[in-house]
Amino acid sequence: MARKKIAAANWKMNTTHSEGVALLAELITKDLASDVEVVINAPATHLFSLSALDLPANVHIGAQNMYPKVNGAFTGELSPAMLKAVGATHVIIGHSERRQYFHESNEFLADKLRVAIEHGLRPIFCCGEGLEIRQSGRHVAYVISQLRESLSEFSATDLETLVIAYEPIWAIGTGETASPEQAQEMQAEIRSYLASQYGDSMADHTPILYGGSVKPANAEDIFGQKDVDGGLVGGASLKADSFAEIVNAFS
Repeated sequence: MARKKIAAANWKMNTTHSEGVALLAELITKDLASDVEVVINAPATHLFSLSALDLPANVHIGAQNMYPKVNGAFTGELSPAMLKAVGATHVIIGHSERRQYFHESNEFLADKLRVAIEHGLRPIFCCGEGLEIRQSGRHVAYVISQLRESLSEFSATDLETLVIAYEPIWAIGTGETASPEQAQEMQAEIRSYLASQYGDSMADHTPILYGGSVKPANAEDIFGQKDVDGGLVGGASLKADSFAEIVNAFS
C-alpha cells in the first residue's frame, strides 16, 4: 500500500484570526490535488473557525502544540481534549523551535506523543539537527537518538498513525542549503531505523516529511525522492498561491 502524500502547513505565530480564516478560505478555492492530505497547523486561536469552514475531505486542521495532561492547573496550556473539541485532528510534537526555545526534552516529547495517541490526535513528530552537528558528521546518530529516546516506549501498533517530519535546522535561516539528496539520505536512515525497531510493515507505511525551507521552486525535486512523503512547510504556507503549488508538486 502506497504511503499517503502529505503537505502540512505550519503557520507558527503568524496571522490574526481573521487573516487565518481568509487564508484557508482562499486556499480551498484552489484546485488542490485530491490525493494529497493537507494539514493546516494553525495558532490555537484559529482552530474552531478554520474547522467550521466547508473543507474538502483531504484538508485537515492541526495544532502546533499540546500539553501532555488531560486537565489540571497548567495555566496557559491546552489539553488534547480541548484541541479535538475545536476541530483539530493532528498535532505537531517536537518542533525544533519548541525544543530550542522552550527546552522540551526527548522524554517530555514522549509524554506528549503518548497522550496525543491516547486521545486520537495524529502526531507529526519532528526531529532534526543543527549546523554544528551536521558539520561534525554526527547528524544521523543525533537524529536517530532523538527518535530512540522519544519512541522507545511505544509499539508498532501504538505508532500506527505516526507522521515524522525531518527538519534540517542547519538549512533554515543559516545561508546553507539542503539538497534533495541530503533530504533523501536522512529520511532513508529514519525509515531504516523504524524498520529495525518496528518491522518493515510499520516503516513502509509511516509517512516521513521534509521540513527544510520547502518552496514552490524546490518542492517537486524534494518530493520526488524515494523516502520523502511530503513537507512540513513554514513561510511558503502563509500565501495561498505558493502553498497550493506545493500541494500540487507531487509527481
